[in-house]
Amino acid sequence: MVCWPVAGPRGGLSPRPVRPEERRHPACAWDAESLIAFRAVQGLGGGLLQPVGMAMGMRVADRARLGRAMALLGLPILVGPVAGPVLGGWLVDAASWHWVFLINLPVGALALVLAARLLPKDAPPAPGAARPRLDLPGLLTLSPGLALLLYGLSRGGERGDFTAPGALVPTLAGAVLATVFVRRALTVRAPLLGLRLLRDRTFAAAVTTLAPFTCGYFGSMLLGPQYWQQERGLSATVAGLLGAPAGLVVGTTMRIAARRVDRVAPRLLIAAGCAAGALGIGLPAWQTGTPGAAPWRIVVAGMVMGVGAGMTLMPAMTAASRELPADRLAGASTALSINAQPAASAGTALLSVLLGAAGPDPAGFRLAYAVAAALLALALPAALRLPGGRRGRARPPVSPPSAP
Repeated sequence: MVCWPVAGPRGGLSPRPVRPEERRHPACAWDAESLIAFRAVQGLGGGLLQPVGMAMGMRVADRARLGRAMALLGLPILVGPVAGPVLGGWLVDAASWHWVFLINLPVGALALVLAARLLPKDAPPAPGAARPRLDLPGLLTLSPGLALLLYGLSRGGERGDFTAPGALVPTLAGAVLATVFVRRALTVRAPLLGLRLLRDRTFAAAVTTLAPFTCGYFGSMLLGPQYWQQERGLSATVAGLLGAPAGLVVGTTMRIAARRVDRVAPRLLIAAGCAAGALGIGLPAWQTGTPGAAPWRIVVAGMVMGVGAGMTLMPAMTAASRELPADRLAGASTALSINAQPAASAGTALLSVLLGAAGPDPAGFRLAYAVAAALLALALPAALRLPGGRRGRARPPVSPPSAP
């Protein structure tokens, strides 16, 4: 959770300096360990839902129209960035920061009821078929390893000292656990995460495109609210409203691009999206670095970034999965989700640390946005390795390779 300050008038765009007593939100009184534990519980549910939902959609979709199916699966990308910041800002301003968390309870209860009524039951296993087993050692090394690694890096960045025990110990422990997981994933027959999928050239190109793109794109989402509130003195509600146009553009462009990827070369579409995204984040680096910049310019720059994100995220996932055999789709959806989540977390931690070190002033925001733009630009070379022609035919199912 990022603690945004609640400062500024409840409307209008005239800047006002933020008073010192407004810089710290009451939620920040929570200690870091409590917040990490709270987010870990949330992550357990989210980590189960995203790959399973994507895999279910991939399995039932016609392979020739996988882009359309992915567009439907991406509907939350349309709703979330528009409704989330606006609703969250209004709750913080009108009620209490507690409701940013409590509002999830009725939403989760509704989702639970709908899932119980609408989702089909699991089909009984075929006679003689081996039941899939959970790779428990892989689970016990991957999840804690990534969590410890990100925690250690963020603590080191906060304090400006990566050799301090509070940063060095979790970083080294996370790196060791991640290494153990990678070694296991490459040697056992049924690993938690099928790293052998990276032998597929298209899948590997899509993953290496998405990793830096999601790192910079989702990491940059914390910059807008901080800029509008800390630098321009606006309320949380107004900050959410100013970010809504970019969310609308992301969802609309994603719907169009995910359908187009069924007909055009993925390389052209996704590479153009990476370029547009880097430009859209690079423009705020210039605008926010100028004191008193016109707000509409920053909003328009965010919309350009939204075009790039819509042309990249779901189309790249579609390109990664479309030609894989059906028996590897579940592993592909898991790999894509695991690739995206740590990248987004790393981007958020990196830009938060950079902004904290440079200071929440025009120069600090310029630096943070420039780094985010550079991360998106790093995705362009990988996007250029995606297929340049139209889609090929799906390959027949193959048995997973045996362990060496």
